[in-house]
Amino acid sequence: MVTVIRDRPVDVAVIRDGPVDSPPACETRGIGQLIRARQPAGRPSGRTWVSANNLTRDEATSRAGLLNVSSYVVDLDLTAGETTFTSRSTVRFTSKAPGETTFLELIAPTVRSVTLNGVALEAASVYDGQRITLGGLAEANEVTVVADCAYSRTGEGLHRFVDPVDGEAYLYSQFETYDAHRMYACFDQPDLKASFELTVIAPAGWACVSNGRSAPPEPHGEGAERWVFAPTPVVSTYITALVAGPYAVVRDHHDGIDLGLFCRRSLAEYLDPDELFTVTKAGFDFYHRVFDYRYPFDKYDQLFVPEFNAGAMENAGCVTFLEDYVFRSKVTDARRERRAETILHEMAHMWFGDLVTMRWWDDLWLNESFASYMAVLSQVSATRFTNGWTTFANAEKTWAYRQDQLSSTHPIVADAPDMEAVHTNFDGITYAKGASVLKQLVAWVGQGEFLAGLRTYFRAHEYSNTTLADLLVELENASGRNLSAWSKEWLETTGVNTLRPRFETDSSGLFTSFDVVQEPAKTPATVSRNLRSHRIAIGLYDRTTSGHLARRERVELDVTGALTEVTKLVGARQPDLLVLNDDDLTYAKVRLDERSLATLVESIGTISASLPRALCWAATWDMTRDAEMAARDYVALVLSGVAAENDIGVVQSLIAKAGVALDSFGDPANRPALAAALSARAEELMRAAEPGSDFQLVYALRFAQTTDPARLARVRAVFEGSEVVPGLTLDTELRWSLLTQLVARGVYGDAEIDAELARDATAAGEKRAATARSARPTAEAKAAAWAAVMDSDALSNHVLAATMAGFWVPDQAELTRPYVARYFEDIGEIWRSRTMDTAQTVTTMLFPSSVIEPATVEAVDTYLATRDPQPALRRALRESRDDLLRSLAARERDRAAAAG
Repeated sequence: MVTVIRDRPVDVAVIRDGPVDSPPACETRGIGQLIRARQPAGRPSGRTWVSANNLTRDEATSRAGLLNVSSYVVDLDLTAGETTFTSRSTVRFTSKAPGETTFLELIAPTVRSVTLNGVALEAASVYDGQRITLGGLAEANEVTVVADCAYSRTGEGLHRFVDPVDGEAYLYSQFETYDAHRMYACFDQPDLKASFELTVIAPAGWACVSNGRSAPPEPHGEGAERWVFAPTPVVSTYITALVAGPYAVVRDHHDGIDLGLFCRRSLAEYLDPDELFTVTKAGFDFYHRVFDYRYPFDKYDQLFVPEFNAGAMENAGCVTFLEDYVFRSKVTDARRERRAETILHEMAHMWFGDLVTMRWWDDLWLNESFASYMAVLSQVSATRFTNGWTTFANAEKTWAYRQDQLSSTHPIVADAPDMEAVHTNFDGITYAKGASVLKQLVAWVGQGEFLAGLRTYFRAHEYSNTTLADLLVELENASGRNLSAWSKEWLETTGVNTLRPRFETDSSGLFTSFDVVQEPAKTPATVSRNLRSHRIAIGLYDRTTSGHLARRERVELDVTGALTEVTKLVGARQPDLLVLNDDDLTYAKVRLDERSLATLVESIGTISASLPRALCWAATWDMTRDAEMAARDYVALVLSGVAAENDIGVVQSLIAKAGVALDSFGDPANRPALAAALSARAEELMRAAEPGSDFQLVYALRFAQTTDPARLARVRAVFEGSEVVPGLTLDTELRWSLLTQLVARGVYGDAEIDAELARDATAAGEKRAATARSARPTAEAKAAAWAAVMDSDALSNHVLAATMAGFWVPDQAELTRPYVARYFEDIGEIWRSRTMDTAQTVTTMLFPSSVIEPATVEAVDTYLATRDPQPALRRALRESRDDLLRSLAARERDRAAAAG
């Protein structure tokens, strides 16, 4: 699965480019209904929170030790109505201990019947709302459960969406991590793999897609058809799938694999199958070559579905994507690059996750880190997006570094005692840090050896489950290296180290000594003692006669301990720019010496290659976040250097980070002047950019975020068409972006929002309108948005997120400050009445992150000390508190820079 990457946990849509990123899911019953569990004997006193929809690792281990599951035969009737569907599940399994008791999972409003080995059980006595108890097992067993299951509006289980354009209903499933039992009764854990066979009765004219092939549907009564899907190889429940509705489809074929692309009919005109199929085919060719193992399923469908809660999901042969990847308007090539990375990430999962699956969610990284790494490797090796490692350094690593410096950081191989813990570990550690560490491992053992280990891993463990130890055996055999120390150092510890250059020079500028200083990892709560072994390159860059910064020399070495001497550099001339971790080989923050920083301020854009430029930008951003560089200096660096940057992904990132520096890390007293400078520079670059270019669009979106009255008047003129910027097309998404900014500044109001929604009467338009309404600078608008979020039945998952995205606008602090107290009054009820996914989304998106004051920190501390919050809520609040403390420290640094 691909999650959404954010630089900060809350991005406000009115100060960001494009549609709101999709947060996790929500529903009104199930996970959010919390109970207190008894403390086991011998444990410290206190409360342990357990959700009503949970599974512990111990329970899963016990059940896996007892059972072998051979097959699921699932029959669904989707013609019963708009709220429920009929689900009939027949599960065949054996028990290693006849006479024992086990349980199936199922969440359903009604269970009609349960039959075990031909004996009807009383549903009311064996079903508790989540589990069906099965006692007196035989050696060979067959259980059939008939139930009425509920459609969701939350992206969990089987989600139902009605398209406002044509009134058609569209369904899709989302089961990771623990939601297959919302559609059919099952043993819902990854290591009880079984063959899955599905039959569906659906309205006539629908398309139905699952993991296996389907014969053409047959008529089934009036207005309905019956679809029968071929049994799958053995797979885990969380990657089984169903997508159904009047989807439009485009088909193709490649290397013996049938390919399909699906989207809603109202989006079909925007689907770009040529590019999507080109990336897909390149991915298959690359993976077949490097894995030497053919795609293990019998067809490959990719489906863009509405109101999806992640970027994508790797259901075997039936991959679902956030439909924002069907571009309705112009997007930058960076956005297309990210879409390609997502396609290749999910394809990698067909091997990492679907063919070979982690035994339990402690080893989730075996799925996600490998898919993240392989996606970028395939991207740069097999597609036109050859700057993938630059984007990786700029996006994924930034995400990882931030996550790894929070008080909630955890090892890559995470402790996941139950499903509640699993939910919180889909984060920057599991995805981005894991992939970064794999990149470091490849640099150490060699890419050829690394890929050879993967090839034997797939053969040895096909269609089964593994742990970290299974993978390390194959990598050790292929590389000849003992990886136990590497595993302990990198996979089983937390935090990110910092590397600094320390040197002396003589009067002629030659190094007389050179050391790399390694500092231990720090979080707001601790300072780690862990010092790791790093393989790094040190790059020496000089100004050339043509005015560029070019690498003169490269030294590659191992860095270990607190101090590493670099004797190869003694006698070398000090360069204009010194880059530690050149080529981005290891996972560490790096610092710049004074001369290098001065060089960057003058000429960062003259570095010829994109990756070292990105590494320098990342270093200055880390220094800003760590209060070692003033926010005003970082923004000034962006203003001076961004125009020379030719990588659009880096440009987008720099503009966004400059906005974060402005809003969160800068002295508020300096904000008006700095904001004016940023908007003025964006307008200048917009007007100077090549008409119709990606750069013009990015600068236009930043220009629109101005608060200056004269500049706002020009934004309004562009929106209304009285001023034309050559090449800047006012398409649907740009119109919404400009309108939302104007609404947030009080230039426009309800009438203009309603008029724009009438122009764009689509699901995307409804979300954009919800954000705009929430962003209005009135007390009434904030009250209405808050009430809508707190009403669990009011909004679907995407409209809920869109509403929250417009709430906390930095320029509206006085208007929103009363909601700091409201947040802490209401957040407990959210966790009592919603699922964990929804509660996490609301907790993060509604946190008052724009009210950066000691009083907000005190409010968090008081809540944590007095309210005994559920662990996942405690973690989310601590993370937001960490961000507040970081922002306060950075603001103090910025004030000191002004005074000094």
